Amino acid sequence: MTENNNKTVKWRISLLVVFATLAIAGFLLSITKGSVEIPLSEIFGAIEGNSSPIYGNIFMNIRLPRTIVGALVGMNLALSGAILQAIMKNPLADPHIIGISSGAGLAGILVIVLFPAYEVFITPVAFLGAMLAAVCIYILAWKNGIRPVRIILAGVAVSAFLGAGISGMMIFNSDRVHNALMWMVGGLSARSWPHVAMIWPYSLGAGIVALLSARYINILQLGDDVAKGLGVRVELTRIALTAIAALLAASAVSVVGLLGFVGLIVPHGARLMVGSDYRFLLPASALLGIALVTVCDTIARSAFAPVELPVGILMAAIGAPFFLFLLRREL
Repeated sequence: MTENNNKTVKWRISLLVVFATLAIAGFLLSITKGSVEIPLSEIFGAIEGNSSPIYGNIFMNIRLPRTIVGALVGMNLALSGAILQAIMKNPLADPHIIGISSGAGLAGILVIVLFPAYEVFITPVAFLGAMLAAVCIYILAWKNGIRPVRIILAGVAVSAFLGAGISGMMIFNSDRVHNALMWMVGGLSARSWPHVAMIWPYSLGAGIVALLSARYINILQLGDDVAKGLGVRVELTRIALTAIAALLAASAVSVVGLLGFVGLIVPHGARLMVGSDYRFLLPASALLGIALVTVCDTIARSAFAPVELPVGILMAAIGAPFFLFLLRREL
């Protein structure tokens, strides 16, 4: 038994190395490919300070900050989805589908449209919106306990209601509708160093806490009675984990808008390969999330050049059929 466990652990560690390689490859692809292809030699030169001015400017001021934002967004949404699927015991849970991202989005839109001078506060305001959406979903889904199907139905209803609020804000503030439209689709266009500054503290802090929470998530998978027997305060732990997932989703939404399906696709793909042990599933999801978003963004901005397609459209084209497949399988 011990020998089998050791082999399993080694296999999972090997997969994490592969996922890390994919994340690095996606990052490099994102900073080198586009309407202007930058050779790796020029990137190393820019890092050392002796590249050509054109390549150096594109790399340092356009590609690098955009790629960092994409990587952090992919990591945040993937971790958020993995945590939500665990605590809600629902394989269809995703911050976008169940309405948490919509709560963050509506709060963010309010700041962008009504208080544009206070955009620095978008992330904390979006977090409050995400948490309020999560509370509403829990309340609506609760009836002698929580069932997975009720969470999805409640989440869809809350998401539709909040989406109506976002649409209303766009109608009454039509002069700023372009920014709102980009927010609703989800995209990395024009993301720069200020956006990196907006997201990285939340990604670092909430990401570390999420990875350290793997033990508690594993215990929750054993059932509430067993978890209580092991000394875990189940409801308090669920609330804390929901707050972590909401903060991760809100920080992503605050810089790229309503980018969906990353938190649905990535945890499922990671689970199929590394299993349901969250000590490995969470880092695997984070790495695959980085790879997926950076690669998809590269494709979205390159496939129809010079027209740039928001990455949210490509993710929806991939994620919607995947969601229907899971829905059909689960129900």
